[in-house]
Amino acid sequence: MTEYAPEAAAQDDEQAVVSNPYPAMAGRELSPEDEDLLEALRDVVDPELGVNVVDLGLIYGVDLGEDKVATIDMTLTSAACPLTDVIEDQTRVALEGLVTDFRINWVWLPPWGPEKITEDGREQLRALGFNV
Repeated sequence: MTEYAPEAAAQDDEQAVVSNPYPAMAGRELSPEDEDLLEALRDVVDPELGVNVVDLGLIYGVDLGEDKVATIDMTLTSAACPLTDVIEDQTRVALEGLVTDFRINWVWLPPWGPEKITEDGREQLRALGFNV
């Protein structure tokens, strides 16, 4: 019989968080197809911040259906952002040839925060003069 060791479980949880490159999608398993979608979505750049939406942590989930239609759960740094059309247009170009169509579910919960930014995103923001 195996005994439950809370310390070991906590260490395992910490390792899982550290090894997850997408804090905004913590706890989600990603297929190779999901990874391909995320790589393509790195070409979609937030027009205000100049950093891609994946590394900013704006992508909360991706799913590629059998019909090659991608569903993307995405948020914005602010619900009042007027640039959703720009982001949708960039997404269309980025996913061209990879999917037959896509749908963006704009989600607001949980709210976006800087803790969702990847380490690469933090480096990009620092290079642009942001203190993160």
